Amino acid sequence: MEPSSGSRCPRPAVAAVAAVLPAGGTGERLGGATPKQFCTVQGRPLVSYTVRAMERISWISDIVVVVSPENIETMKSITEKYGHKRVTIVKGGVTRHRSIFNGLKVFAENEFSNQLLQKPEVVIIHDAVRPFVEEDILSKVVTAAKDHGAAGAIRPLVSTVIASAADGCLDHSLERAKYRASEMPQAFLFDIIYEAYQQCTDYDLDYGTECLHLALKYCKTNAKLVEGTSDLWKVTYKRDLYAAESIIKDNLAQQVCVITSVKEDVARVSFLLHESLKSQIKVEAVSIILSKNDGHLQDIFSGQCYNFVCINDKKYAIEETQKLVDMLEKSNIPLLYPVVLISVHLDVSENISCSIAMEELTRIKKFGREVKKKNILLYGILFQYKDRLLLQETVNSAAALILALIMDRNPELIGQLLVA
Repeated sequence: MEPSSGSRCPRPAVAAVAAVLPAGGTGERLGGATPKQFCTVQGRPLVSYTVRAMERISWISDIVVVVSPENIETMKSITEKYGHKRVTIVKGGVTRHRSIFNGLKVFAENEFSNQLLQKPEVVIIHDAVRPFVEEDILSKVVTAAKDHGAAGAIRPLVSTVIASAADGCLDHSLERAKYRASEMPQAFLFDIIYEAYQQCTDYDLDYGTECLHLALKYCKTNAKLVEGTSDLWKVTYKRDLYAAESIIKDNLAQQVCVITSVKEDVARVSFLLHESLKSQIKVEAVSIILSKNDGHLQDIFSGQCYNFVCINDKKYAIEETQKLVDMLEKSNIPLLYPVVLISVHLDVSENISCSIAMEELTRIKKFGREVKKKNILLYGILFQYKDRLLLQETVNSAAALILALIMDRNPELIGQLLVA
């Protein structure tokens, strides 16, 4: 299961569904030179997360991303880099409604696309800067749109809405319980929303923002309102980017795979580490020889775990970790999300030479810089196993470090050797 993916729900009983993602905003409220849809979160543009949220739903046949003319090449490079499929990039207009209209035209007119896409029965309209949309709410609005012609997600108002008089004083307030905030996604029978845009006045195209209102005004279609979830919010301000990053980090930190060998000391530490971690994170423990093609580990790769702890004795740790890096790279797991890989160096010797320690540190730092290019964040932990009376205390310290590294995913700490 991918991070933030919801439970599987039945496919809507609709012949064909497509999605239009307006992504032509300038991000004025966010501040900075980069439009918010292209700001990076965990090293990846925000729009890529939203495209992926649509892409992983098999019953969405086409995903149309509408961007401003100057960002066409940027969006093309994002699509290629992250391997997005079923994506058509369309040149946007000067306003939100004009951009959405351009996105709809690729299903009905051959003006904006080299190849006319198949017209869907239902089309989803969803902001490119709302990356946490789940299949469940998409299925609900699509089903409601088929039954009612139009549908949209709503949320309770957080604050009371007031109107001011011409003199700047309070005129009146609205009863909050009677009103809702209009959110995304929205869905429409394609023929209804396309007709609405065709009939739309220039004023509505230039100053309007609500698609449901167009369906009502021009096609007499009363939209069905569907209660949405709290994660449908839109990235608008810089603080929202930090919130989005926090959510993504949390989603990536749900599971860890602890890989160990069959050696007695290593296996014992692995068992104790598993026991220490399992109350705070789901743990998959795998005891293998990394030179072999282990089926259990491949299953974990298929399940898309994004955190790995490789425990080995100090002498062979880097070599074993390199084998795991190679396996991760072949699996394509690091393509979309940064993978945390923690190499635990188990020191069972009575003495440790300063020169050996420095040599090991240098190797880890160099190795960390190399694998960072593959979107793998490598950290090292030195686990000193000399005093067996303090073993549990050392295990608890190592577990705390592992959890902190997984949760924080700080690229500035790659290649560092921490001591448990």
